[in-house]
Amino acid sequence: MEPGTDDFLPPPECPVFEPSWAEFRDPLGYIAKIRPIAEKSGICKIRPPADWQPPFAVEVDNFKFTPRIQRLNELEAQTRVKLNYLDQIAKFWEIQGSSLKIPNVERKILDLYSLSKIVMEEGGYEAICKDRRWAQVAQRLNYPPGKNIGSLLRSHYERIIYPYEVFQSGANLVPEPTEEDIEKNPELKKLQIYGAGPKMMGLGLVAKDKTSRKKGLFLTPLGKEGVIYPSTVTMKEELSGNWKVMSALPKEDLSNSLEPCTKMTMRLRKNQSNTQFIDSYVCRMCSRGDEDDKLLLCDVCDDNYHIFCLLPPLPEIPRGVWRCPKCIMAECKRPLEAFGFEQATQEYTLQSFGEMADSFKVDYFNVPVHMVPTELVEKEFWRLVSSIEEDVTVEYGADIHSKEFGSGFPVSSSKGNLSPEEEEYANSGWNLNVMPVLDQSVLCHINADISGMKVPWLYVGMVFSAFCWHIEDHWSYSINYLHWGEPKTWYGVPSLAAEHLEEVMKRLTPELFDSQPDLLHQLVTLMNPNTLMSHGVPVVRTNQCAGEFVITFPRAYHSGFNQGYNFAEAVNFCTADWLPAGRQCIEHYRRLRRYCVFSHEELICKMAAFPEKLDLNLAVAVYKEMFIMVQEERRLRKSLLDKGITEAEREAFELLPDDERQCIKCKTTCFLSALACYDCPDGLVCLSHINDLCKCSSSRQYLRYRYTLDELPAMLHKLKVRAESFDTWANKVRMALEVEDGRKRSLEELRALESEARERRFPNSELLQRLTNCLNEAEACVSQVLGLVSGQEVRIETPQLTLTELRVLLEQMGSLPCAMRQMGVVKDFLQQVEDYQAEAREALASLPASLGQLQSLLERGQQLGVEVPEAHQLQQQVEQARWLDEVKQALDPSAQRGSLVIMQRLLVTGAKVASSPSVDKARAELQELLTIAERWEEKAHFCLEARQKHPPATLEAIIREAENIPVHLPNIQALKEALTKAQAWIADVDEIQNGDHYPCLDDLEGLVAVGRDLPVGLEELRQLELQVLTAHSWREKASKMFLKKNSCYTLLEVLCPRADTGSDRTKRSRWMEKEMGLYKSDAELLGLSAKDLRDPGSVIMAFKEGEQKEKEGILQLRHTNSSKLSPSTTAASATSICVCGQVPAGVGALQCDLCQEWFHGRCVSVPRLFSSPRPSATSSPLLAWWEWDTKFLCPLCMRSRRPRLETILALLVALQRLPVRLPEGEALQCLTERAIWWQGRAREALASKDVTDLLERLAELRQQLQLEPTPKDPHTCSSAAVSDRLRKGNGKEMTKVQGLLENRDSVSSPEKVAAGYDSHKTDLEQLSSVLPQLIGPVLELPEATRAPLEELMLEGDLLEVTLDENHSIWQLLQAGQPPDLARIRTLLELEKPEHQGSQIRGQVLEKRQRRQRKVDLGRKSERIVQEELESKKARSSQIKPEEGQDEEEFQEGTDCENIFMTPPAERNPILKGNQNNLQENDSTSTTPFHSLTPLVHLSYPEQQEL
Repeated sequence: MEPGTDDFLPPPECPVFEPSWAEFRDPLGYIAKIRPIAEKSGICKIRPPADWQPPFAVEVDNFKFTPRIQRLNELEAQTRVKLNYLDQIAKFWEIQGSSLKIPNVERKILDLYSLSKIVMEEGGYEAICKDRRWAQVAQRLNYPPGKNIGSLLRSHYERIIYPYEVFQSGANLVPEPTEEDIEKNPELKKLQIYGAGPKMMGLGLVAKDKTSRKKGLFLTPLGKEGVIYPSTVTMKEELSGNWKVMSALPKEDLSNSLEPCTKMTMRLRKNQSNTQFIDSYVCRMCSRGDEDDKLLLCDVCDDNYHIFCLLPPLPEIPRGVWRCPKCIMAECKRPLEAFGFEQATQEYTLQSFGEMADSFKVDYFNVPVHMVPTELVEKEFWRLVSSIEEDVTVEYGADIHSKEFGSGFPVSSSKGNLSPEEEEYANSGWNLNVMPVLDQSVLCHINADISGMKVPWLYVGMVFSAFCWHIEDHWSYSINYLHWGEPKTWYGVPSLAAEHLEEVMKRLTPELFDSQPDLLHQLVTLMNPNTLMSHGVPVVRTNQCAGEFVITFPRAYHSGFNQGYNFAEAVNFCTADWLPAGRQCIEHYRRLRRYCVFSHEELICKMAAFPEKLDLNLAVAVYKEMFIMVQEERRLRKSLLDKGITEAEREAFELLPDDERQCIKCKTTCFLSALACYDCPDGLVCLSHINDLCKCSSSRQYLRYRYTLDELPAMLHKLKVRAESFDTWANKVRMALEVEDGRKRSLEELRALESEARERRFPNSELLQRLTNCLNEAEACVSQVLGLVSGQEVRIETPQLTLTELRVLLEQMGSLPCAMRQMGVVKDFLQQVEDYQAEAREALASLPASLGQLQSLLERGQQLGVEVPEAHQLQQQVEQARWLDEVKQALDPSAQRGSLVIMQRLLVTGAKVASSPSVDKARAELQELLTIAERWEEKAHFCLEARQKHPPATLEAIIREAENIPVHLPNIQALKEALTKAQAWIADVDEIQNGDHYPCLDDLEGLVAVGRDLPVGLEELRQLELQVLTAHSWREKASKMFLKKNSCYTLLEVLCPRADTGSDRTKRSRWMEKEMGLYKSDAELLGLSAKDLRDPGSVIMAFKEGEQKEKEGILQLRHTNSSKLSPSTTAASATSICVCGQVPAGVGALQCDLCQEWFHGRCVSVPRLFSSPRPSATSSPLLAWWEWDTKFLCPLCMRSRRPRLETILALLVALQRLPVRLPEGEALQCLTERAIWWQGRAREALASKDVTDLLERLAELRQQLQLEPTPKDPHTCSSAAVSDRLRKGNGKEMTKVQGLLENRDSVSSPEKVAAGYDSHKTDLEQLSSVLPQLIGPVLELPEATRAPLEELMLEGDLLEVTLDENHSIWQLLQAGQPPDLARIRTLLELEKPEHQGSQIRGQVLEKRQRRQRKVDLGRKSERIVQEELESKKARSSQIKPEEGQDEEEFQEGTDCENIFMTPPAERNPILKGNQNNLQENDSTSTTPFHSLTPLVHLSYPEQQEL
């Protein structure tokens, strides 16, 4: 058996070269340079420089190709032999009606070919059986010993292989008789004359019935089964039924027989009496005709055989088609078809092929494609190609013509649409389209575009796709470039081992080469490198990655496979060193009778025709080849003369197609000469096969030639001149460089020799390199000389020469092999430098010299352009003097002080100056001064940045001490400026504190901000901060008192009167401007500037003017808004716009009592009817509808919380204690004065006789309502009776109302009245049912009384202060007009959703309380039961308390239920007198509807603050 795949050992690596950019620029030159090393391996790898990355130029979308199909186990030579053997043996058994099934031994398929081969090598089946060496056979097949495998192998061999081997050897065939046997045996002589077997039907032979066999009408012996074969051979059951032995019948009986006969079933009947018929069928082996029931007839040749005469014998007659051994042998030995690749049926693009390839690899290895190690793929590849069990098929896009599909490299074309980068790669010598046609390449002299040789081929590979062992056409070089993709694995064999490889492959697989002698030229056969190496063939390997080249050398066998999806490009090329190999290849092709790709003779002659165009190395090689070719042509033409052929004619062979000038014997393409025949014009031969042309006479044959023998030497001479021109040139160069004749050549003569070498394209030899170096050296000397003697500016910029280098330059110019005119100039210049050196030494010796003298001398040295040693000392002296001057100027007291940066720079510069006593002293002083200055700077920085600030006295002391330092200190200067600002600040504080008025808050805040930023400790700052903090605290208290939550007004705006109330702008625009910050504050509208706010008199005057403007504006606004129609009566108003920006139309709109503007009730805060505490049920008739607080002020009219006057007075007291003036404080004082003045006027109006009478009437009405009993039926009485009594009494029964303002808390609301009504009706329903019964007015107000009260009411509503007199005036005005039922309904509708929510929350709370009471009651019961168990006496004494307790609990529950209906009487002093009446009435009694009372004025607390 073959070794396992895990035993595959990779061959050694081939050489890898990495050229530099200089080497990479000459491709063929670099390949010639590495050839001595790389040629020994056959192949090599070249890695281009990292920057060399050609773009991929293939049009991916248009690139379509059809790949080849490769079955891996058919590629390997030995595996193919095994597969062919299995095909033959399977065919052998199939012919005999059996199918081959290969057995398994030790869990592996038995290698039948190796078993057969080893048995033959061991002496054959009989010898092994005789010597009992089957165990040795098993050992050679690598089976483990001791398992009786030898016997098993013998069994398989006997049953499967041995019959086939017998047939192959021909031992079972009948030997053909010789002539001597025929003469001795008369029967054989008769057979020779007449032939075997009967010739006529009359002899009783039953005719063949082919149709019966085709229809399956075969008969078998009764009760018998088919032949028993080994278990490994499965018989094909083709027939059914029984065979029957037939006796020979007469023709007519035979025709009437119901049992048709065939060749297979033709038998003699046992009772047959016709002996002639019996004797007609005899066995070919034993020549007897007896035992006819065991006689078989071949289906093909009609020969007869006994079943026991066959080798091996058959146990019984087989079923189905049977062939004799001779026919089986003829079928099995039929030659196999030549092996080759078939094309796939599917056409691919690069994308579709890549998807297929990657998918195949992922599915095969179960890992991503790039994670599969190359070593694993390599081992798996050689395992698959050596396996006869696994049949893996891959596809390979090979030999794709780049001329048709496009090269992967950029190609120059007439279109000229390449970018500069692409143009560079298109012209590169490493471009595979360019390399074959380079000047050093031989193929550039072939005009035709030979695909694959001059024109690259493309290769698209997938994993396991392979290229088999081969050498290139004409044994040329090849170069392969992998554009992209996964690596390509290569194996190579050097040219010296090429014949050895061919010999090994032929020896190991002779069966393949017998059928295909040129098998290795078909590129279809692989062989494991380990197998070749084990037979002494040197093999190397490499993995070619993307962007790398692989070079194969002449006659170097190579093969390989792809690691995965990739794209490669390859082409051939030939250099001068290839010519001898090319000539040997033609001789090799002649022996193999293989066609040539091109004529080698034609190529040589074409190059020899134009020798001046050849590279010198190529000319030399062509001359050698041409010389050999001419000598051989002389010899061959002489042989023609010796044969007597004298006719000849010239022929331009290059104009003929290759198939018309090929030798009919060796297939060589003729060029120099050929032999033809006049009588046989269809063929010709080369002069090496003149005897194989035809049988015609020599006189009819003639020579066809391209050149005469005189023309060939002339071509050879031109090549020689071209080849020897280098020697002539080399002698001239050698004489010039070595000055052999004593005369130095001029520089121009040497340049002429170099130009000649370049023009004639001489090789880059050592002599040319010496000449180039000499010229470069001379030109460098000339360049240096020109630099020395050129202008001053140029010399300063150029690098300076040292004096030593100048002397060396003079010596170098003298040693050059050429005469240089510049030597005199250099000598004169050297003399000038030496004179300057002497002068410099004298100046240095006479120190101390002046700075100007030293500077002048130094500049002269720099002008020379030569570095003199004394110049360095001069430079040091100049630098020292210059630095000391700078230090002196910086420390001069009369000069301006320098900064720390200047001192530090001087110190750094001084460190670079050469040391001297004066320099060291100045450096120490400078360092000490810098240290002191930095210390004071650090101290000042600490004072500026420290958290704890220092007092001004400390800073003044620091500044005084630092002023003595002669350096400008930035931090000290900053500290001085801060101290100046602090002193100015203290002066400002003193001025403010000592002024006539208290300082304003803004001024103090500005001083505090400035003082905090100063890095100086200020004692006055803390006092100012405390004053500012106190003022801010007062402002916050005032803001909380006046401003609503999230108010858009400032405190000052609220306290000031609205001076723009009567402007044309709508309330909507004013409100939006206020929200967006665009609205002007009231202080700005009053015309107060920041300066005016600091003057109390200006504030008071502006406030008074603002009051008047506010009153005039509101009157104008009321007049404008009163003319608008109500939203309930009109769809919309042209000017009424709510704060939400929409028109307040329909139900739910409210009109402001002050500005008379309409608003949506849901958009503003409105009075609440269900918010006051509930009175008892009997107190509800005491109140009337005119006391209900339905007054509504819009958000623009009521801008603040409007605190009571008493609270504001307390705030003013706190203001008087502040040592700071605030604009808000002065505005508050003005507002308070305005409120007190209005309050005095209001009290005066209320104290007048007319108003007092009205108040007394209103009080009598309230008292009369209070004394009226509550009727049982709430629907039988109404307020009409009360109104009638009022009208009858003419108002005189009314009593004076005292303490009306003090009793505001006792005012009831309709909600309190509704609490005692029927529980099945809600409060809102009851109130709604009562509203139609309300009538009014209840008072008659004369116009003289009403007008002053309305004016007072308007002025009071403008105040942002709550006053009791305002409410009293509002009640009088309400009683003097009919009830506003529309507003009451609107308020009820707006409060309905909130009231429903509060009811639900109350019910939930009541349920929770009831559940808690039940839990408490259960716990009490448990405690009582425990106490009863302790003592009977205690239990009897506790009976009464329990009953009392139940009563208490019942009463307690009743009280809990009534607490929501009737609050305690103590909470309402008006209800105290009626408490007894409440107790007497039943708890279910109700209150009449006419006793509903108004609500107390309670606005939504901070709700919908706009």
